[in-house]
Amino acid sequence: MDSTVILEVALNGTTTRDRNPHVPRAPGEITEQALDVLGRGAAIVHNHNDEPMFTVDGVHAVEPYLAAWQPVLDRHPAALLYPTMAAGARDIPVRRRWAHVEELARRRMGGLTLVDPGSVNVGLLDDGSCPDAAAPEPYQNSFADTEYMFARTAELAAGPSISIFEPGFLRTTLTLHRHGRVPPGAIVKLYFADRLQFGLPPTPAALEAYLELLEPSGLPWSVAVLGGDVVASGLAELAVRRGGHLRVGLEDYAGPATPSNRELLEDALRLLDRVGATPADPVTARRILGLPTDAGNS
Repeated sequence: MDSTVILEVALNGTTTRDRNPHVPRAPGEITEQALDVLGRGAAIVHNHNDEPMFTVDGVHAVEPYLAAWQPVLDRHPAALLYPTMAAGARDIPVRRRWAHVEELARRRMGGLTLVDPGSVNVGLLDDGSCPDAAAPEPYQNSFADTEYMFARTAELAAGPSISIFEPGFLRTTLTLHRHGRVPPGAIVKLYFADRLQFGLPPTPAALEAYLELLEPSGLPWSVAVLGGDVVASGLAELAVRRGGHLRVGLEDYAGPATPSNRELLEDALRLLDRVGATPADPVTARRILGLPTDAGNS
């Protein structure tokens, strides 16, 4: 096959050093690993800071992102970067939870925002336990929250990275897309779950169910397995052969080893080589998504 694949590395998420000593937590560590994976074939980098998802006021600081990202953008001005956001289960306004995302986009840093178009319970594991970090509340975004995130993304001339945790998230996105309310530059992230008990498992039938919904839209899409291994599961190869893109990284990985982000990216690169696909550099990724290749105007 002959295709170009956008590779994303989700550097950390809520993964602790107790789980994997290679995970970057401090801004300088995030910078170092972002530069490493961008130099090896990644086009998108996603990271969290050390604020918990469930906070008292919903505020996530913008400063750690600025500290981590500025050296990356100095070296790779077209790199696509995006942050996380706080959960809304305590009725915290989306404007507060999303303020750091908006500020980064206002400064033209990273080219992407984050849009999570729905609500979901994400913490339950297959052994019946729910880690304390997950909290008992749902991760909550209303239709009004979703409309706000899409509208502000459009006004800021950024592209939305759209998280699909459940099929309903995708149907909401596609309805808004049909009505012209999803801005250009979007990429749909299909999140499958292995040990985590949400959404759909990483199976061929589950992928095809999503693609049946998605394909008429023409939106670019990628796959990830949260709490698993997207390459080892076989889902990555299925996705690439169907025209999709890939997300790997220590935010998602839950396997028997303790790999580095570089090693997870190299697994994906070996897969691309085996099937005859090519990793997109950041400029090419921007072209695929329909984002300006001049990052200063993104």
